[in-house]
Amino acid sequence: KSTEQGFKTLIKPSSKSIKAHYRKLADICDQNKNAPTKALIARLNPMIRGWANYYSTVVSKEIFKEMDNRLWKRLWRWANRRHPNKSKTWVREKYFPNVKETRNWILNDGEYILNQHSDVPIIRHIKVKGNKSPYDGDWTYWSSRIGKHPGMRKEVTTLLKRQKNKCATCGVNFRPKDLIEVDHIIPGSKGGNDTYKNKQLLDRHCHDFKTAKDLKTVNH
Repeated sequence: KSTEQGFKTLIKPSSKSIKAHYRKLADICDQNKNAPTKALIARLNPMIRGWANYYSTVVSKEIFKEMDNRLWKRLWRWANRRHPNKSKTWVREKYFPNVKETRNWILNDGEYILNQHSDVPIIRHIKVKGNKSPYDGDWTYWSSRIGKHPGMRKEVTTLLKRQKNKCATCGVNFRPKDLIEVDHIIPGSKGGNDTYKNKQLLDRHCHDFKTAKDLKTVNH
């Protein structure tokens, strides 16, 4: 991009990344053809949030809108194929009902609402200041860098370093204010042990979803 001072490099998500992300979203739709709406949303939301957050510091606004549009078309086909004998109006009212304080035509069941890539704000990257310190309050950053931090449990800092400060499910970078929870990959009810190999850090949303899935499996 040309500017008055010369040229400015604009960094955008690569075509490869865009295609791979959409393919993952499409696969989730295909794998959940008969699943309840909230189950599909629970699978899609972490993927959408993670990818959008990752590219929120580059030039992504138009790409986010394009991705939302492509996914909407996919979901519209998903909904119509479930009810081939129903009218388009019926399908819209069932799967894309108007919800107060949200935009129209967004997949929801009245309780669970699909995240939108374009809802993630674009935040330009700010260079880290030279006076950064392990005591500056950014415990997730320093834990992931050196595997320890004053006042934090060794278990958490070790897992943060191993996971490179990212949620094991959605891949989103943890922030100091996030609700981070230790999860047993194989639940104790299924014979899972309490070793580090069987533990991972998840954000609250991903942990709730995995726990519900684990309980459902146990009860069947």
